[in-house]
Amino acid sequence: MMGRGGPGSGPVGGVAGDDKARNFRATMLKLISYLSAYRVRIIVVFIFAALSTVFNIVGPKVLGNATTKLFEGVMAQIAGTGEIDFDYIGRILLIMLILYIIASVFSYLMAWIMAGVATDIGYRFRKELSEKINKLPLSYFDKTSQGEVLSRITNDVDTVNQTLSQSLTQLVTSFITVIGVLIMMLSISWVMTLVAMLVIPLTLVIVSIIIKRSQVYFKDQQEFLGHVNGHVEEMYGGHRVMKAFNGEERSIAEFEGYNTTLYGVAWKSQFLSGMMMPIMTFIGNLGYVMVVIVGGYLTIRNAITVGDIQAFIQYVRSFNQPLMQLANISNVLQQTAAAAERVFEFLEEEEEILESPDPVELDALEGHVEFHNVTFGYEEDKPIIHNMSAKVEPGQKVAIVGPTGAGKTTIVKLLMRFYDIDSGAILVDGHDIRAFRRQDLRQWFSMVLQDTWLYNDTIMENIRYGRPEATDAEVIEAAKAAHVDHFVHTLPDGYNMVINEEINNISQGQMQLLTIARAVLADPRILILDEATSSVDTRTEVLIQKAMDKLMVGRTSFIIAHRLSTIRNADLILVMKDGDIIEQGTHDELLARGAFYADLYNSQFDHVEELVS
Repeated sequence: MMGRGGPGSGPVGGVAGDDKARNFRATMLKLISYLSAYRVRIIVVFIFAALSTVFNIVGPKVLGNATTKLFEGVMAQIAGTGEIDFDYIGRILLIMLILYIIASVFSYLMAWIMAGVATDIGYRFRKELSEKINKLPLSYFDKTSQGEVLSRITNDVDTVNQTLSQSLTQLVTSFITVIGVLIMMLSISWVMTLVAMLVIPLTLVIVSIIIKRSQVYFKDQQEFLGHVNGHVEEMYGGHRVMKAFNGEERSIAEFEGYNTTLYGVAWKSQFLSGMMMPIMTFIGNLGYVMVVIVGGYLTIRNAITVGDIQAFIQYVRSFNQPLMQLANISNVLQQTAAAAERVFEFLEEEEEILESPDPVELDALEGHVEFHNVTFGYEEDKPIIHNMSAKVEPGQKVAIVGPTGAGKTTIVKLLMRFYDIDSGAILVDGHDIRAFRRQDLRQWFSMVLQDTWLYNDTIMENIRYGRPEATDAEVIEAAKAAHVDHFVHTLPDGYNMVINEEINNISQGQMQLLTIARAVLADPRILILDEATSSVDTRTEVLIQKAMDKLMVGRTSFIIAHRLSTIRNADLILVMKDGDIIEQGTHDELLARGAFYADLYNSQFDHVEELVS
């Protein structure tokens, strides 16, 4: 099934291969806006971060007083004019201990609150992405791989989550530390502060160069990580077909292509990110050496005390460290922006056409269906259904037949509003289906597809999926009607047997029977069978046909069939070719005309006779 965008969309889909994040500033503003719901907690975090940082910043200055007092005491002892004031030094050390304990408490509270915020945002992201999936048109999934979608829900959300829980508080503390340390440095010596600041322009130049280069690779890293996940998911889901057609080498080659590209961009992004700290450390050491030289000169001139120079040297270290952290965080923010951009892109994807503001609500449905001049194409300029019209009376059994690609399955997709028509109208009991809420419309339908869908749970729960409130007895009754009960008793644990994730512990035919039992349990007003018996043997097909005939009594039924022998008792047969209904009537009427349907029907029996002979 292809949607608008068609098969040319590629095997992976997802974000286009841009060289860098389309708009770093806009993405970060969206993320900040997203954080506004937590403004109170974030303000508290900022306050705690500021207090923790302030207490840490004051520490070296207080310790410098102790150093000065110790130096003066030692010099006095040498000169024989005094003793070391250990009481004063002890009080200083006690104050230091208290300051650092308070700073640690604030730091702990800050980390605890921020971890809660980050986890909650990750939860909200995944919740909104999950809800968004159910609002997207099927055409989106026709051109986007499952792995690509999963990558946004897992990898990209985790990247944003980690940044918020770790880097955001570090960003705040680093910024406050830079400002606070700068103030303390100026209070000690403006000359030494000026010397220490000389390295900042060099730091900014190098950081800007590295950020500009790394931004490109961080974006590509997130994109190709999605490509790798998409390919692995596709190959794992279809590994039997891949092996059957000896596709291992092709699969490995395609994976190697994605993985090699991912390796290249990931290596470059991590290399550039890793260069940041060594370069910043080297520049910081240059500034440190300059400060030591100037400080020694000022000490000799008695311009500052020994304790002040000791405190200043500590501040220089404290000043360079947050600068390096800020530089490192800037790289993390590039990766975060790339991940957040992909998440926001998904959340901003065009959704299905909005529901009617005044939807039709029916207590009961008769099952009258009319197609009135319906035109539709998966691509807007390439219609595949052309001005189709047909009327179906309540309770009729309608067969839709035609060659492959005629538009048979497309008709039922339109009827279920999996896609919306381009022009015309589809009426159910006289109401345009676009006037219903989708969930209200679909509650009247039950569909059995050629491609079966079961999930990792018991057989009982897989059947009950058709009507969640059904009792066990009702589930078993539906199973008996669909001829499921007899084979379930041959399985380990019977109805309580768990179907595994790979769905390979039951046969394809049994899978089809379970989906039919699910449809029986749903008790719909309109039934859709898309090659529902294609995966069962001839004997089982006869049994299913009897069960379906019983189920279809009093219900409007649409049957898509390639084997025309199974729909000879249909009340109405719609013959499609190239998106048009070219014939309508009963089996006998269409055979009597001797036109396309007759040729199609006779060709099947001629083919059977050739095989038998």
